[in-house]
Amino acid sequence: LRVPWTCSPLILTHSMLTTGRGSTFTINCTGFGQNGMYTTALDSVFERKAFRPVINFSIPTIVNISFTVSAILNVDEQLQLLSSFLWLEMVWDNPFISWNPEECDGISKISVATKNLWLPDIFITEFMDVDKTPKGLKAFISNEGRIRYKKPMKVVSICNLNIFYFPFDQQNCTLTFSSFLYTVEYISLGMEKEVWEIADTSQNIIQTHGEWELLGINKATPKKSVGTNLYDQIIFYVAIRRRPKLYIMNLLVPSSFLVTIDALSFYLPAGSESRAPFKITLLLGYNVFLLMMNDLLPASGTPLISVYFALCLSLMVLSLLETIFISYLLHLATTQPPPMPRWLHFLLLHCTSPRTCCPAVPQKGNTGLGSQHCPGFLFHHLRVKEPMELVQKLPGPRETELNGCPGSTRQHLASLWVQFSHMMDTLLFCLYLLFLATSIITVIILWNT
Repeated sequence: LRVPWTCSPLILTHSMLTTGRGSTFTINCTGFGQNGMYTTALDSVFERKAFRPVINFSIPTIVNISFTVSAILNVDEQLQLLSSFLWLEMVWDNPFISWNPEECDGISKISVATKNLWLPDIFITEFMDVDKTPKGLKAFISNEGRIRYKKPMKVVSICNLNIFYFPFDQQNCTLTFSSFLYTVEYISLGMEKEVWEIADTSQNIIQTHGEWELLGINKATPKKSVGTNLYDQIIFYVAIRRRPKLYIMNLLVPSSFLVTIDALSFYLPAGSESRAPFKITLLLGYNVFLLMMNDLLPASGTPLISVYFALCLSLMVLSLLETIFISYLLHLATTQPPPMPRWLHFLLLHCTSPRTCCPAVPQKGNTGLGSQHCPGFLFHHLRVKEPMELVQKLPGPRETELNGCPGSTRQHLASLWVQFSHMMDTLLFCLYLLFLATSIITVIILWNT
């Protein structure tokens, strides 16, 4: 089929692909500029829409592809789906259509209903929904026979999502364009625009400013082998990133506040009756917070933020258990203090020695005696002697039992257990500070990178 418009009146040449067969007919294109094209002008072309428009079937049809991402609608972490809105553009040549614009009132481009044209069967491999492209679309045909077809598409595509760094995650989804029927001998895919033009245009006109933002688009052009057939394809890598502000304000900030308040509760006296109820109230409040914010977390996988919440909850539980244990120790210290194991006594002396811990602050009436005066944790001005001297004078567990635990030894053991309880408070408080500092640094690094 050949439709050359080379003279006025217009001559449309209908050439059959079979050698030696052909026919010509004449259409007058006078007045096309005022009245438009006659409805029967391209009937000979429309009758051949079921066939690929080539003069020689051994020559593949080159189909150039371009698209624009106008919206990122949704990312379903549980189903691993990306929903986006595209404007797909396909361009190819029909060698049977051509005319001289000067002889047809300057007409260089016309629009034709796509139902009358051969269309390439290009589809997206990752597409996981029914194609809901509206019917009755038009395509533009230039005077040189170039057909430009654009269509809007809501694309629901499968995407391998990695949510470990949620809510600071970045996803790289693919959109693979390929022909369903035609192999490389019949259709060859090309680019209508450069990939950087596609990315810049998409970033400039994208209409949604919700949870996700478009970072960039890259491409690859590997061949796809299916059995003995080889298909041409173009793979576009669409990089998107989640905007984390919503999750920082609703998840990380409240959780950090609750953990900080729990850490400040160490400034309450260890023997205070209100310390344990206060920590229980915080623990219950943190569990209620996790239940309320559960809908904001991904439904599948184990992101890093879930590990963070688990560590926060574990610290709060550990703090409550430590408070209960210290209350028990202080109760024993005031009634019947048990003997302290030698290894624990050595450890306590090493950790509370003025040379290895806090500087000794002289107290009135106790000239020359050191007092543990650490910020936030007063060791009740316990007098700490030299480690070796205390070890030599301290009776062992068996000796204490035989002697019935004299008053001076009982007071010394009580003071050691009290000092041990404060040392546990200090260590756990330092663990809280280390956890909070690590969490803040991690959030800053993930947010910036």
